[in-house]
Amino acid sequence: MKTYEDLVALGENEVERMSFIQAAIHDYAASPEYRFAQAAELYYNGENPTINSYEKILYDMAGKAHVDMWTANHKIASSFFTMVIDQEVGYLLGNGVRFANDATKDKLGATFDEDVMDALEYARIGGAAFGFWNVDHIDVFKATEFCPLYGEETGSLMAGIRWWQLDASKPLRCTLYEPDGFTEYIKRKGEDMQILKEKRSYVIRTVASEADGTIDVNGENYVTLPIVPLYANKAHKSALRGKRNTVDALDLASSNMVNNVDEGNLIYWVLSNAGGMDDLDDAKFIERLKTIHVAHVDGEAGATATAQTIEAPYEGTKTTIDMLVNRLYDDFQAFNSAAVSASNQSATAIQASYVPLDLKVDKIERQVTRFISGILALAGIDDSPMYTRNQIINKQEETQVLIMQAQYLTEEYIREKLLTINGDIDMLEDMNKQIDAEGLDRVTPDEEETPEGEENDDDAKATATRHSNTLT
Repeated sequence: MKTYEDLVALGENEVERMSFIQAAIHDYAASPEYRFAQAAELYYNGENPTINSYEKILYDMAGKAHVDMWTANHKIASSFFTMVIDQEVGYLLGNGVRFANDATKDKLGATFDEDVMDALEYARIGGAAFGFWNVDHIDVFKATEFCPLYGEETGSLMAGIRWWQLDASKPLRCTLYEPDGFTEYIKRKGEDMQILKEKRSYVIRTVASEADGTIDVNGENYVTLPIVPLYANKAHKSALRGKRNTVDALDLASSNMVNNVDEGNLIYWVLSNAGGMDDLDDAKFIERLKTIHVAHVDGEAGATATAQTIEAPYEGTKTTIDMLVNRLYDDFQAFNSAAVSASNQSATAIQASYVPLDLKVDKIERQVTRFISGILALAGIDDSPMYTRNQIINKQEETQVLIMQAQYLTEEYIREKLLTINGDIDMLEDMNKQIDAEGLDRVTPDEEETPEGEENDDDAKATATRHSNTLT
């Protein structure tokens, strides 16, 4: 494993640095963590590399193994891991990230919420993701495309190499990120690696002079490396760790069920008193049945043909599949929507069903907060993230409770809570602006004053309407 100190020891010798880059990528791509991250991506994309490589084996009389080319070998991959990752990401970040200062979001780029969701998705799949603060927005790198270089003493991320290559016949592109800038490299097929673009600062500021037409270019860097890691958990391991074998067992059981149906739900014929027939005669007999659906046999003591059927062992396999699905829900601490599918579920019962997912997402939230805090520090923003978790709720019961508590709450809180219940929390800012604008329109200099002790009927109706719209 290459470290940041190994890179620093090379100095500015570009030949040795390019050799180091290729060696670091090779070592990282050969590591167990990288290979597991690659496999986890396949699981997330609906493929099961374990099941895909599974072949049935037959052994002959001499004990030699042969691939079974005769029996059914369907390979079915489930999307359970996909569901788990999407559930985690959507539950925590589905309503976006909020900040105390409304201007913070504007400084982080138009796609900040989407970028953070991508980062968490990549991290939970591959164990880690890396966010590059690129002046005014985030670029997210997956664990399968970014080779981290950690410090030997602190263990923190000090530098890194991002690389990509469409296929073996296309050029290999690399970018080396260091605290004092980044350098781009390229290696074409059959050629040595070379510098594509010399080292540049992360922040480039240009100043143009209209008088003489000159342009001054000033480069600046950040105090630290502008790449912040987002880890899946404290162990920096994929969410699939420890559950892969169970997912494989589920896919294998599902595949075997289909194989059993394919092989078992068939009709075969028992020929009695037909010992004189050889294999060729049997084949002709079956072919005749398939063609004209007629069999000529002798009666009584003569030859007879009896149709038989084989039923697949459905119940046992179905029980196994149900057991594995329940086990995966427990192992992944996932929310099972089937548990709250009944229409009469109370808010308390629904909340109880979310306990395992909440416990897991509490730990995930810590990692996301550290990631966002690192980005905020690079951007020079003093703020902290807040989240609104995306739960299934009993809307009617939640709304009724809110109405009962309305006299003790502020109008702003009620408004935000109602939008959250209805899944429209993203409309909060626009609604606040609209209500503020309506409030300004209602106050005019020419407005007649109402005598003390009397209430304007139109104002009373408007007030009643506003409270009705807020609480229902």
